[in-house]
Amino acid sequence: MSKYPITAIVPAYNEAHNIVEVLKSVRFCDEIILVDSNSSDDTVAQAQPYIDKLLTREYVHSASQKNWAIPQASNKWILLVDADERVTPALKEEIINLIPSLDTNGHVGYWMGRRNFFMGKQVRYSGWKNDKVIRLFLKSKCRYVDKHVHSEIEADGTIGWLENKLLHYKYVNIDHHVHKLQRYAHLQAHDFDKKVGKITAFHLIIKPFWGFFKHYVVQLGFLDGFVGFTIAYLRSYGIFMRYVKLWLFRRGID
Repeated sequence: MSKYPITAIVPAYNEAHNIVEVLKSVRFCDEIILVDSNSSDDTVAQAQPYIDKLLTREYVHSASQKNWAIPQASNKWILLVDADERVTPALKEEIINLIPSLDTNGHVGYWMGRRNFFMGKQVRYSGWKNDKVIRLFLKSKCRYVDKHVHSEIEADGTIGWLENKLLHYKYVNIDHHVHKLQRYAHLQAHDFDKKVGKITAFHLIIKPFWGFFKHYVVQLGFLDGFVGFTIAYLRSYGIFMRYVKLWLFRRGID
């Protein structure tokens, strides 16, 4: 397989169920870096045949891990792909065709859409219809905003668009997803502490209800059937837990 001057960075923690497929999808890059957060499963062992460099670091939060890894890439251009994402053949060809003009077209990064899959079904609505991320970017011009959860690239320059989409497999099992929501709520307590005043019924009742209503009704989650209902319910639960964790955090309990 031909290799191209892009560094693929794949952050991972206990992703043995995902790691081989995501690494196979970025084999066109001439450098592949696995950033492992001390996985306790065989993520690293499975990844070894496909990577050029292994970086290991205790997990702080997603943005911190990625910003730490980016300067260690050998190439100017980075393709950062999470372990539950896949670069499709069409997206790969689009990136390869773009390489000759990467340094001359004026962009320092590129948005790409994501096709999300949850509970074995492609989610077409539920607030995920227009999901997008910056995954291809210039190392010297882009960094992730220092947030604990849902951080995005902050770019010193213009961002272009790619036509083809990443595949995003958000679901392992329901217990895993609920645990992930709880972990995110814990991390978000740090981000929200300075932005939120006294926690009231508005935060614990109205905001979770609006989260459900927005995803299920406004963003047409009902068209995704039972999966759409589940997403809306879990969204509501995640919002509720965010403020519970913040309440506990402020009291030094959790």
